[in-house]
Amino acid sequence: MDSMVDAPQRRRIVAILVGSLIVFAGVSADLATGGRPDPPALRAAATLLDGDWRFRTGDDPHRADVATDDHDWQTIDLTAAPGSHDGDVGLPDYVSGWMAHGHADYHGYAWYRREVTVPATAPSWDILGPTLVEDGYELYWNGRLLGGSGRIDAHPRVVGTRPLRFALPDSAAGTRGVLAIRVLMLPTSGSSAGGGGMHSPPILAPRPVADGLHRAQWERTVAGYIADAVEPMAMFALIVLALVFWSRTPNRPFLAWACVALALMALRRLNNAITAWSDLQSLTTYSWLASWMWVPTLAAWALAWNRWCERRWRGVDVAAIGIAIATIAAIALHSASAMRDVRLAFIALFVVIAVRIVRGGAMRLLALATLLAIVASYFGTELLDPLGVPGIWFPFGIGVSRTQYIFALLIPLLGVLIVRASSSPSGERGEGRVEPSVSA
Repeated sequence: MDSMVDAPQRRRIVAILVGSLIVFAGVSADLATGGRPDPPALRAAATLLDGDWRFRTGDDPHRADVATDDHDWQTIDLTAAPGSHDGDVGLPDYVSGWMAHGHADYHGYAWYRREVTVPATAPSWDILGPTLVEDGYELYWNGRLLGGSGRIDAHPRVVGTRPLRFALPDSAAGTRGVLAIRVLMLPTSGSSAGGGGMHSPPILAPRPVADGLHRAQWERTVAGYIADAVEPMAMFALIVLALVFWSRTPNRPFLAWACVALALMALRRLNNAITAWSDLQSLTTYSWLASWMWVPTLAAWALAWNRWCERRWRGVDVAAIGIAIATIAAIALHSASAMRDVRLAFIALFVVIAVRIVRGGAMRLLALATLLAIVASYFGTELLDPLGVPGIWFPFGIGVSRTQYIFALLIPLLGVLIVRASSSPSGERGEGRVEPSVSA
């Protein structure tokens, strides 16, 4: 491929870089909006229902009843330390779950209860549900179900916890009632020292104060996953770009496999936003997809980069497919040692490909930088953790993972690579390069 950049390519590259900067500025603005503290006047008019709650593991529908005696239940304090937030989105008022209160590794149902005094200062009151729960919940007022996150009956369909608002009966104003919350933590959810149950207390607020607080919660939730929505859209745009330049590139096999990998990457990242913002996908489905979608993605990238070089090595293709099959087996067997080995095998395979690019690939610096960004995004545990690179940052108070930062660099790099790999309108067009394959 010609290493010179002609005028049309230069204009396209500038457009990609300028567009990337505009998108980056837009995402940053949304992070800044979502990361703002709740308006002080609204929080002052509401009551954070922290403090002591009665707690018991197991399940019994009568635990929602007002007459239920909960004096022998365990007491859990849901008061958060000043400035505390979760380690993912940056949700405020974060507290440790039941695993930090004597129930290590417990998965299943549990109940929280407390009495709540509703002031008579307003005729209508809402409960803003907890914004972080492992994994689903139902909220009851004086034994009456007001709603919840997903379905946690005998055939549960648990979804991601989102900001939810529950209207109290009009008769609640000026009374004292019992607020009960039934929680289900799925057996497939991971265990941690502070996991399980509610990680933030509900809020009692009069209308229209509740409207403003609910809006602020949603702004924070949207900002927490905005990169997981925008970056996949940019990846799909790269696929469109590759198809536009399809007839101009002498290396269509690379573009074909790169498009497959980009589509898989985009779907995996978009999965995060879909689960966080909607009920379209259950947590069980999300976890299942997250456990294996990265495997065909890496295999597709290995097949793509093997075709970037002047001659593809048949051994690299065989190794990529073989490692992918072994990885799926390791996932199915839940073998941590096998998973460690197959991940190291993938890294070794990409090292071989990187050496090939350095020794004889086209546009070697650009291609190598792009490949390294892909590898770093998928193998941060092995490559970045030892260097002390944090897994997540909190610009503007909203969590942004290092993978999202790497993708913000990778996407324009890939865009430039696609443009550079294409022939200019005055150059050679049309005929895809046919590459002989050789054994490694």
